[in-house]
Amino acid sequence: MQKFNVPGQEPSLLPDGEWKLVWNDEFEGRHLDKSKWDFRLNFWGRRFQTYTDEGIELDGDSHIKLHIIEKDGQYYSPQLQTGANSFDKPRTAKDDNPWGQSDIWPLGRIDEPKFMHRYGYYEVRCKFQKQPHWWSAFWLQSPSIGTTYDPAYSGIEVDIMECFNRDGEVTSGNIFGGYGEDFREEARIHYKMDTPYEDWHRFGVDWSEDGYVFYCDGKETARATEHVSKVPQFILLTTECRGYRFGNMDQPVEGLKGITLPDYFMADYVRVFDRVK
Repeated sequence: MQKFNVPGQEPSLLPDGEWKLVWNDEFEGRHLDKSKWDFRLNFWGRRFQTYTDEGIELDGDSHIKLHIIEKDGQYYSPQLQTGANSFDKPRTAKDDNPWGQSDIWPLGRIDEPKFMHRYGYYEVRCKFQKQPHWWSAFWLQSPSIGTTYDPAYSGIEVDIMECFNRDGEVTSGNIFGGYGEDFREEARIHYKMDTPYEDWHRFGVDWSEDGYVFYCDGKETARATEHVSKVPQFILLTTECRGYRFGNMDQPVEGLKGITLPDYFMADYVRVFDRVK
């Protein structure tokens, strides 16, 4: 790996070769750049209680903090994205359908993405949350994942980093074929980081026509070559509270009620590079 210097910021760690920076957020200032990010608030066509547009803090020192929030025994945390999934949009109202047939065509409007891209190196530098029972992730997704037989043309969920626990273990890998009976995975690995959990860590993926190479702190961790997305995808920097995906989807896990606040997941930057041919 080699360093790529960004003036006034921490350097990136990139695979060998020549690269150019094509998109980035260094999280400078005190306010989220809404020209780059939206909030994911919906989940499978409905407003998802635990997702929030609160809890974002830019500390003025070029860091963003995604806080977990407690209100009246309920827990919330933010999810940031540069695009959106078609299946996350709530159903259209009957009057919004051109034919008044929302039962047949219930699809809501897809917002114009802030940023979508195909191929390149995607990197985050981050520090993990300290408390248990909520998790953080850096990943790529397609608006149309699972909608074609060939995932090359409907996109792939690329989990560059997911951190579910505080034991120094992270996971990465790809999901394709959708989230139902055709669900498949490739290069899904769980591994321990070489440096302490509490340190800053860099996670990245080199996505090319030939596949995906995953990295943690400059070290290759996995490769996926069998299925490769050929379509532009958007970026997500997310957190989520445990429990709300199950049952009636309105309660946290019991252990979440015993955590100590404040707590947050923090990122120093998110960057996208293209290889110079």
